[in-house]
Amino acid sequence: MPESGQKTTQGHIAGPSSVAPGAVSVPAARRAGLLVTLVLGGLTALPPLSMDMYLPALPDVTRSLTAPAATVQLTLTACLAGMALGQLVVGPMSDKWGRRRPLLVGMVVYVLATAVCAFAPSAELLIAFRLLQGLAGAAGIVIARAVVRDLYDGVEMARFFSTLMLISGVAPIIAPLIGGQILRITDWRGVFHVLAVIGVLLTLVVWRFLHETLPPERRQEGGVGQALRTMRGLLADRVFTGYMLAGGLAFAALFAYISASPFVVQEIYGASPQTFSLLFGLNSIGLVAVGQVNGKLLVGRVSLDKALGVGLSVILLASTALLLMTTGVFGEVGLVPIAAGLFVLMSAMGLAMPNTNAQALMRTPHAAGSASALLGTSSFLIGAVASPLVGIAGERTAVPMAVVQVSCAAAALACFLLLCRPWRVARERTAP
Repeated sequence: MPESGQKTTQGHIAGPSSVAPGAVSVPAARRAGLLVTLVLGGLTALPPLSMDMYLPALPDVTRSLTAPAATVQLTLTACLAGMALGQLVVGPMSDKWGRRRPLLVGMVVYVLATAVCAFAPSAELLIAFRLLQGLAGAAGIVIARAVVRDLYDGVEMARFFSTLMLISGVAPIIAPLIGGQILRITDWRGVFHVLAVIGVLLTLVVWRFLHETLPPERRQEGGVGQALRTMRGLLADRVFTGYMLAGGLAFAALFAYISASPFVVQEIYGASPQTFSLLFGLNSIGLVAVGQVNGKLLVGRVSLDKALGVGLSVILLASTALLLMTTGVFGEVGLVPIAAGLFVLMSAMGLAMPNTNAQALMRTPHAAGSASALLGTSSFLIGAVASPLVGIAGERTAVPMAVVQVSCAAAALACFLLLCRPWRVARERTAP
């Protein structure tokens, strides 16, 4: 394993430099740090915009296209699966050809697919183009993480991921609010018109301001075979795989909430699209706030593994409370207790998500694009599997959502403890 001050796998970097070796444009990136942060934040915000702006419109889509709720939820699943598979392709491409070109191509295709979604006459066609939208939008997710790995290392990388969470976390706060207001003046198709405009603007910003961060001498040689061998080597790293699975399963618990909450809040508890949007925004504020506590106060003072363990434990406790409430153990409960449980679950993601990414990427400076692809693909694929399960019992019960969340949270904590073995890391740090 490479070193920078101290071992990067532990998340404690004592050396003077926090920049990954060999990165290009680092001085320029540091001088324009805020601009780079905003661009990367915009790229990581695109997925929650694509998902969450559309959420208040799900019941409207169900009525407009005369499709059952489970079919309409597949439009979320298709976009999520596309983002998963797209990362698996774009990540190795960015290791071979650099970050900039694959990103720009992906953004252009995203804009075109989003525009076509606005005119889809059937649920089946909408699902197909949501899949294409996800495939293209994956470029922004995977390359943004790879660029962070190009520029930063260790504690600085963990802090940068928390900063990105602040920026990208604004997206799920404002996206449902924007979606709810769009539905006041037009139908669900207007949501995709707005997303297409956002895609155009973000493409122009990337083209103008985001420079290449991977020099030719650090790029991977070879074709598909080499990319597969690189990924196989990454998966053979037990600790990397542990962080990857823990992060993916935690994301699945989050996506179970994203997929089910429009029906739980609006159909079961009778809230309006605007009320749903406000509750969704409040939960996102909790995620952002805890993410900033992680980046500003905990990183460098508390080990990343300890913060991650606390986050996963709280997610499990919150999802267990939701399961008990939705199954009637506490009798009839209203919207407020359910919303409180979801708020705690979402807030704890602010500890889980940035720390799993940082810990995994610290181990992979030689193949940041491929590692980022595996992290993203596992998260989105597991989330895509979880999405249809939350509606398996229909629109009038929240029990499936809670069952999926408990199962994913328990599995995430188990993977972290059994594969990453954080107690061994702690002993190694304290050993003379």
